[in-house]
Amino acid sequence: MASLKNQLLALLASIEGFEAQPSQVAGGTALFFRGKEFAHFHNDQEIDLRLTRKIIKSLGLSHPSDSQLHPTRAASSQWIEVRFNTPAEVQRVAELVKLAIVQL
Repeated sequence: MASLKNQLLALLASIEGFEAQPSQVAGGTALFFRGKEFAHFHNDQEIDLRLTRKIIKSLGLSHPSDSQLHPTRAASSQWIEVRFNTPAEVQRVAELVKLAIVQL
C-alpha cells in the first residue's frame, strides 16, 4: 500500500501545472504550481500549506500546538501545518491543496 503522502501526490498529479520536486529550503518534497512553491511536506503525514489567513480562519483550521518545525508560527501566518492519518484525510488535504492553488 502506498504511503499517505504518495496517495496525496497521486490525487494531485493530473492538475496541469502541478509538480512535486525536492525542496531547496525545507528538505524533502515541495509542491509547485507553475513554478511557484506553495507547500512542502514535513513528513509522509504532514504538509505545510500556504493558504490565505482568511481561508484558514473560515475553514476553522488551527496550527498544531505540538508543532515540531514551526512552534512559534504567528496566528496571522498564511501557512498552516496540516496532518493526515487516513485515506479520508488525504482526500481533505487534496481539496485544501486545490484551494491553495487557486489562491496563487
